[in-house]
Amino acid sequence: MFYRGKFADGGDGREMAAKRQRTVDPGSSFYGASTGSNFMYNPSPYGYVSQPPPPPPFPVVRLRGLPFDCTETDVAEFFHGLDIVDVLFVHKGGKFTGEGFCVLGYPLQVDFALQRNRQNMGRRYVEVFRSKRQEYYKAIANEVSDARGGSPRRSASRAKSYDEGKESAEHTGVLRLRGLPFSASKDDIMEFFKDFGLPEDSIHIIMNSEGRPSGEAYAEFESAEDSKAAMIKDRMTLGSRYIELFPSSHGEMEEAISRGR
Repeated sequence: MFYRGKFADGGDGREMAAKRQRTVDPGSSFYGASTGSNFMYNPSPYGYVSQPPPPPPFPVVRLRGLPFDCTETDVAEFFHGLDIVDVLFVHKGGKFTGEGFCVLGYPLQVDFALQRNRQNMGRRYVEVFRSKRQEYYKAIANEVSDARGGSPRRSASRAKSYDEGKESAEHTGVLRLRGLPFSASKDDIMEFFKDFGLPEDSIHIIMNSEGRPSGEAYAEFESAEDSKAAMIKDRMTLGSRYIELFPSSHGEMEEAISRGR
């Protein structure tokens, strides 16, 4: 059994860095006062245009040397203080290899996670390495293949991402949000879905057993068509967090709400 949750490929809707151009106003004091009424500053045709910033790196680390009875909770405690979005344990031939991947909430948290390198988890020290999005998805594909007993090559096209499953899932008008900032409010989520005009009572933030935000929420749309259209927001950012969207149901939503009470 492995634990996974797709933390979207930054190559699509997640990479939302705006491509803005900055130009310097030739009339500003930067150029000094005009030397005469017939003086005109003619800016270079090549312009003063900055390049768009590169997209933030996918926040994932690879773990090696994990105890063979390790759980997702153990990994969360190992990285105490960091936001854990997903934990994937790597298996081979149905057996846990002692390796895994941990997706974090923010790119900057990778540096903090690396500081845990060679720290103990139980009696074993765990190595922490910087990883890449492609390595994480390859591991997911291999996990699905191993669980099905198929070859990675045959399964990779089906398992390399969860997109296909999301696209084929039945929509009921309810979406589950995952990866929310713990400080996210209903207003923040309403703003995230501002094109759909969701009322406040259609947003349900899920709490954990301690009564704190779990990083998940449910949003009810007026129709299945609206919830399907809202999937365009999958992997976009709310604040500095990537938000995952999953088709859900009223039954799943009610069960999650009751667990948090």
